[in-house]
Formats: sequence, C-alpha cells, structure tokens
Amino acid sequence: MTKVVNVCGVKFGGKNPLALIAGPCVIESRAGCMEIADKLVKMAKRLNIPLVFKASYDKANRTSINSYRGPGIAKGLEILAEIKARYNVPVLTDVHSIEEIHIASQVVDIIQLPAFLIRQTDIVVAAGESGAVVNVKKAQFAAPWDMKNVIKKIESTGNTKILVTERGASFGYNTLVADMRSLVILREMGYPVIFDATHSVQSPGGQGDSSGGDGRFAPYLAKAAAAVGVDGMFIETHPDPSKALSDGPNMIPTGELSKLWKKLNAINEVK
Repeated sequence: MTKVVNVCGVKFGGKNPLALIAGPCVIESRAGCMEIADKLVKMAKRLNIPLVFKASYDKANRTSINSYRGPGIAKGLEILAEIKARYNVPVLTDVHSIEEIHIASQVVDIIQLPAFLIRQTDIVVAAGESGAVVNVKKAQFAAPWDMKNVIKKIESTGNTKILVTERGASFGYNTLVADMRSLVILREMGYPVIFDATHSVQSPGGQGDSSGGDGRFAPYLAKAAAAVGVDGMFIETHPDPSKALSDGPNMIPTGELSKLWKKLNAINEVK
C-alpha cells in the first residue's frame, strides 16, 4: 500500500478516494482564476471530490519569447492565497528556482517541480527542504524507474510528503505517449501516483511558436489511468479552452468535468 500524503485534509494514497488537482494552466487574471476556482469548488462539494486547486504564476518554459507567461510570482501568489482563504481549498503551483521555492512555500500547500527541472539537484533538494508537499512531474525524457533517484534526493532532506506525477513520454518530435505501465512502476516506489491527463495529450512545440495538443483524448487517458489505479488526477481546465493563453489545445472544458469525474470515480471504485 502506498504512503498516505495529507494536504490540508485532502488525502492522497492508501484506500482514500480518488483526488483531483485541477485549475487553469496559468493565471490569466484574478477574475478568471476566481471564476474557475468557484466552479471547481462547487463541483467538488456537489460530488464529494477531494480537491486541490492549481494554477501557475509564471510559465517559464513557453515555446516562444512572445508567449504569455503569467502575472509573476508576487501577484500570482496573492491570487492563490486569496483562493485558498476564500474557498478553504489547498493550492498548488510550480516553481522554477531555489529563490521561488523559498517564497512560494510560504503560501501554497504543494510545491510542484516541473518535468524539465527534475534533474536539477539543488532545486529538487530545496523543494524537499521547504517542508511543503512536493509534487514531482516525471520528465518526458525520463523512464519511470529513473524517478527513484529524484525521490531519494527529496527524502535526503527528511521530507517524505511526496507525490509523483506521470505526464507522458517523448515519442518522436512534438509528440507524447502515455505508457500506462509507468503508473504501476511509479506506485512501487511507495508514494501516491498522479496522472496528468491533459499534459499527456500535449504536442510540445507542435504549432511552431507554441505547443499544441488534442484535448479530446484526455478523458480517455484519464479513464485508462483510473482503471490501472492512481491516487489522483491532474487536469487543466478552462471555461473556453480555445481562448486560453496557455495549453488551451490540451485542456478539458470546465463544464465537462462533472460528467467525466462521475465516470472516473465509478472506474476507480471497481479497479
């Protein structure tokens, strides 16, 4: 049985219910972020979903220099703190440097290590030293068994509040593929496993000056992951993905999440 990681009452792992990490890719505006948070929290209450809200204050790994990155760490954390206080929901954001870890960990409940930074030892160790729950995204270039070394780096700090997220593997140029065997291998490491349904259908750099993707496949991969057995789903969502400023092609419309979650929960209960 996997270790249970408790995030302000939202429990990942063990025999706990399937949990949801959801929100927009990036904070586009305070009003927009609050709108999405409000809809997700209401859905979570209605369907009894353990929910963590996620949003990024800065997308440091955009394809183009002209791509929208976000409001920045100061304004972004202010918005996330407001959501956390208003809705009494745990919040997650990703970080890109040791300095950001020190600042963000004072506000958010889960520090997320982006996939492209998991081999940066100093950043990985700093995340562990923050004392926050650490969600580690398996890099597209990494095999699932490679993650044991990343986990050991975090454990070296005494922090065992670790989540491990699968988000697809590189399959040629501009293409990702989701290997469901990875979920089994990651779980054998003893920590809760999350499946990132929306980034797993991403096409990195696939539109030339931006990343593409095919969000219509995200619900199918989520259902497959629920059947294999995971502890949580990571889903980026937007009221109108076609107007999203980052990763719109991958997202699941917020209005479709409720129907999808009922199916995921049903699959999870019989796996």
